[in-house]
Amino acid sequence: MPEVTLTFDNGPEPDATPRVLDVLRGRGLRATFFVIGEKLLDPARRNLAERARAEGHWIGNHTWTHAGPLGLRRDAGHAEAEIGRTEDLLDGLAHGDRLFRPVGGGGRLGPHLLSEASLDLLAAGRHTVVTWSAVPGDWRDPDGWPDTALRQCLDAARSVLVLHDLPNGAMRHLDAFLDRLVASGATFTQHFPDSCILMRRGRAEPGLAAYVTPATEAGAASG
Repeated sequence: MPEVTLTFDNGPEPDATPRVLDVLRGRGLRATFFVIGEKLLDPARRNLAERARAEGHWIGNHTWTHAGPLGLRRDAGHAEAEIGRTEDLLDGLAHGDRLFRPVGGGGRLGPHLLSEASLDLLAAGRHTVVTWSAVPGDWRDPDGWPDTALRQCLDAARSVLVLHDLPNGAMRHLDAFLDRLVASGATFTQHFPDSCILMRRGRAEPGLAAYVTPATEAGAASG
């Protein structure tokens, strides 16, 4: 029986997040929201993150700007600017494991996810780094994503689904999509499988190196 972990990236957004929260509350489901730090400077958006936290959802760090994968960054101080600054603003909202999801650049996995500088900061801050296994592309296909998501979730015994609480209309399909998942026999958990955890409370998990761009390669690419 497929088991699905629901996650929502790139919010909070007043035109999307309340709908998502209403659907999840109506079903008694708990998810994780990986938020963009700079959006929390807006009181209305921060209030949505506070509501999510109060309703039992986990709040994670998804960088300050979502400007691109950290493994491709060359600028000094990018780790603190993207991760540390967001974590400071998450004070009182963040999950106890200090969840962090790197930017994938379209849902891709690989060494572009993390730079050595970001890895050092995450380790020092005892973060838990979480990836994904199902990315149906709701940001680019706001009406067609449910078919893709259903297939991806049912093709695996355990999946971490990435959706986006963005104001593009995609989340109007969320409730019907969850109906289809349930009818197909899927169950839900808020926890993440080991296969999608790169670092746990600051300690590297096996295979982490495959998701980090070494500083020597970064330097060569920029030279």
